[in-house]
Amino acid sequence: MLRVISGGTRCPPGGGRAWFPERALHLIDIENLAGAGKPSLDQIRGVQGIYAGHLTFGALDQFVVASSRLTLLNAARGWPKARYRARSGPNGADLELLDVLWHEDVDTRFTRVMIGSGDGAFTPAAASLTTAGVHVTVVSWRGSLSSRLALAASEVVYLDAPPSEPVAA
Repeated sequence: MLRVISGGTRCPPGGGRAWFPERALHLIDIENLAGAGKPSLDQIRGVQGIYAGHLTFGALDQFVVASSRLTLLNAARGWPKARYRARSGPNGADLELLDVLWHEDVDTRFTRVMIGSGDGAFTPAAASLTTAGVHVTVVSWRGSLSSRLALAASEVVYLDAPPSEPVAA
């Protein structure tokens, strides 16, 4: 299902940091990508398949899937081997992913960040990461991508476009 590229190559540190393996963080707002407030297990598996068809994954990549509490079980069953965050209410999944971006030293731990959402709420975090030298890829549907988020990202991958050469993570 998911293609994995071999181990991470070592890359030079930025800002005097120690050498670290190259890896990516994938932040998935599953309700946004599924286009449903409470996506079914089949919808989540479908989104994962499309996502995997457009990107290539490294062995050290990490996935964080966020949803409302009502979707958590389907998210865990439909997107296995990820870290799961749940919060109900307006923009609950966005807030959980933003918590990861702002409070978990993402810019020092990852060389690439994939934001699986089109919500403009991610714009300040994406801009901050890009400024810090992290390659930010936004993965979204063409019709639901915030233009501000697209401008803040290093690149955009549209899930409704035919996959060309997968983006190496």
